[in-house]
Amino acid sequence: MRKNYLNDLTKRLKSIAFILSLFACIALPSMSEAFPIFAQQAYENPREATGRIVCANCHLAQKPVEIEVPQGVLPDSVFEVVVDIPYETGLKQVVGTGDKGPLQVGSVLILPEGFGLAPKERLTPELVEKTKGVTISPYSDSKQNILVVGPIQGDTNQKIIFPILAPNPADNKTVHFIKYPVYVGANRGRGQINPTGDKSNNTVYTSPTDGQLTSVTTTPDGYTLAIRGKSGDTIETKIPKGPTLLVKQGEKLTADQPLTNDPNVGGFGQGETEIVLQSPARVKGMIAFFFTVIFAQIMLVLKKKQFEKVQL
Repeated sequence: MRKNYLNDLTKRLKSIAFILSLFACIALPSMSEAFPIFAQQAYENPREATGRIVCANCHLAQKPVEIEVPQGVLPDSVFEVVVDIPYETGLKQVVGTGDKGPLQVGSVLILPEGFGLAPKERLTPELVEKTKGVTISPYSDSKQNILVVGPIQGDTNQKIIFPILAPNPADNKTVHFIKYPVYVGANRGRGQINPTGDKSNNTVYTSPTDGQLTSVTTTPDGYTLAIRGKSGDTIETKIPKGPTLLVKQGEKLTADQPLTNDPNVGGFGQGETEIVLQSPARVKGMIAFFFTVIFAQIMLVLKKKQFEKVQL
């Protein structure tokens, strides 16, 4: 009986925490930029079965992203994964209050099982300096191979360096000396959809119907537009601060006609690459093989020279 009560209490506390996180995203615009926290709570795995990373659900514009990994790594070694998030420096985005502010960036790195964030004591002084000021954390307790960064200042972090520790198959029997896929997603700027599913103030707003714009009311939060449809019904459309209004009172509108400009200057991109977990024994064997081939070639050349001398 007591066990059931504790389980029920735990579920209720988790539900309350989830609802509070949603409320924070809605009520506090500055916190809505940190929506990766919501993604970590809402999705057990950020990569869907289709291959799409869930960040694309809110960041609708597509932008490029580049990833650099070593071709091969040795077991129990620390290496760098570099994620490049290119964009024109100096760009300003619409923030939650409707004002303009600098772009922020974020990234999610999906590594193979067994790979993970390198411990601080394993980092070289050079790697410590490269990752200074950047907080990298696992996606969840059960997904230590998925790492999340951001949102962080974009102008100084267009290249994000992840220090990664390679697993050792001798200690982890689920890891093998094979080629593994690595996935990355990265965004610059705020999203167009809030975690609640409604539009943010960083997107274009369109007319919901054909009709005439009968009134435009300025409010502390933005604008309220009254559109009289062909049937005579009036539809109110609220536009938050941020986008620039493109229409005027009395203007005739068509369905899906833009009412505002598109203030978004950012976007999301994802990519993938491959990395090979190399066996030290195979590397040594390959080196020995190359040495044997070179030695055999040298001996053949020497033997040929000796034979030519005998012929003379």
